[in-house]
Amino acid sequence: MSIFILPYGTGHEEISIPDSFHPDLIAPLDVPAAPDPLEEVTHALMNPLGGIDLSRFSGSHSVAIAINDKTRPVPHHILLPPLLRKLEEIGFPPASISLIIATGTHLPMPQSEFSKILPSEIIGRYPVFSHDTDAVDLVDLGVTSRGTPVLVNRRFMQAGLRIVLGNIEPHHFMGFSGGVKTAAIGLAGRATINQNHALLPHPLAKTGHYADNPMRQEVEEIGKRIGIHFALNAVLNNNKEVVRVIAGDPVAVMEAGIKLVRSICQVSVKHAYDLVIASAGGHPKDINLYQSQKALTHAALLTKDKGTVILLAACPEGPGSKGYEKFMEGVTSFSEVLARFKTQGFEVGPHKAFLVARDASRVNVHLFSSMPTWQVQKLLLAPVINLDQAVQQALNELPSSTRVAIMPIATITIPVMES
Repeated sequence: MSIFILPYGTGHEEISIPDSFHPDLIAPLDVPAAPDPLEEVTHALMNPLGGIDLSRFSGSHSVAIAINDKTRPVPHHILLPPLLRKLEEIGFPPASISLIIATGTHLPMPQSEFSKILPSEIIGRYPVFSHDTDAVDLVDLGVTSRGTPVLVNRRFMQAGLRIVLGNIEPHHFMGFSGGVKTAAIGLAGRATINQNHALLPHPLAKTGHYADNPMRQEVEEIGKRIGIHFALNAVLNNNKEVVRVIAGDPVAVMEAGIKLVRSICQVSVKHAYDLVIASAGGHPKDINLYQSQKALTHAALLTKDKGTVILLAACPEGPGSKGYEKFMEGVTSFSEVLARFKTQGFEVGPHKAFLVARDASRVNVHLFSSMPTWQVQKLLLAPVINLDQAVQQALNELPSSTRVAIMPIATITIPVMES
C-alpha cells in the first residue's frame, strides 16, 4: 500500500493506493529552498538582468510597485523589504513609494485584508492601494496589435518608476505567470482583461507555452505599452519556499525564470491515466474554485477520455466568482455551457464555466471541498463527501492492472506526454 500526502487548504489529506495499481507520483522536483531568502533578494537587486540599474531612476518623483492579491502565494514579506530599503537608499522617501494590489477582475481588497499579504511594518510606512478593474479613471493607452484596448491603473501610470513583483510559475492558459503580467493584467481594466482572455480557445494558449502563446505575448505587448521598468520575481519550491529570486528587465527576468521553472515543474508522462487524484496545492491556490480550476486543467491533460479526476480543493471562499455562478444558473449540462458561452461571447467570470466544461465534458470530475453539496452540484460537478470512500469507489471501478496518477501540486505541474 502506498500512502500519499496531498495539500488541502492550510492542512493536508492522506490517501492510500494499493500497489497493484502502480500509482505514479506526478509532481515538480523537490528542490531545496535558498539558504537565506532575504540575501537572495539582495543579490538579485545588486545583479539585475538586462542592465537595468534602479539608481538611474533616483531623480524620479515617485515609485509604484504592483503586488499580487491574496489569491497568490507571493512572499511579499521576503521580496519587499530589500527592495524598499534599496529605493529609500537611492533617494525615494517612503511617502513617494506606493504599493498597488493587483487584483485583476477579482474584487478590490479592503484595507482590513491588507495584513493578509503585507507585514504590518510595511502597511504602516508606505501608502497601499487596491486596484479596481471598473474604476472610471483608468488611463487609456490605445489598443494592442490585436485590437485589445489597454486601460491601466492611473496611480501606477503616474509613477516615474514602475515595478512589478510576483512569482514565475506555470499558468494553465497564460503559459507562465510572472513578469509584466502583475500589472498588464492585475492593474488593467475589465475590457482589457476580457479581450485578452478571449484568446483562451487558441490551441497555444496553454501551460508551458510562452513565446508562441498569443495571450501571453499580448500581455508582453501591454507591458511595453505601460512602460514597466523593473521586475522582481521569485521561483518557489513545492513548499512555497524561495528557491531563487530574479530581478531586472522584465523580459530578461521571464526568460531566465522560465528556464528554471521548466527544469523544476515540467514532468514527462509516458501514458494517460484512467484515474488522476489531484490537489490544487493548498492555500491560497485552493482559496476558491475560481483558482482551483487551474489544477483541473493540468490534471485533465493526463486523463483518458471518460476517465476520472478527483480534485482536492478546500475552496473556503466558494466558487470565487459571482459571474461564474450566475452563468451556471439554469444550466443542466456541460454541452449547454459550451454552447451558451459560444453564443454569449467571452466574459471574465463565465470563462471559468467554459474552462471547467471543456475538461468536464471529456472526463468525470469529482470535487472534494468544503463547499456545500448543493453548490457543487449546481456547478455540475460531483461532490465528494468522504475522500477515502470516493478513492476506493473509483479504484473498484478500474481493472487491477490500471495505473493511477497522483498530482499533489497540480496547479504548478506541467505534464508533457512523451508521445
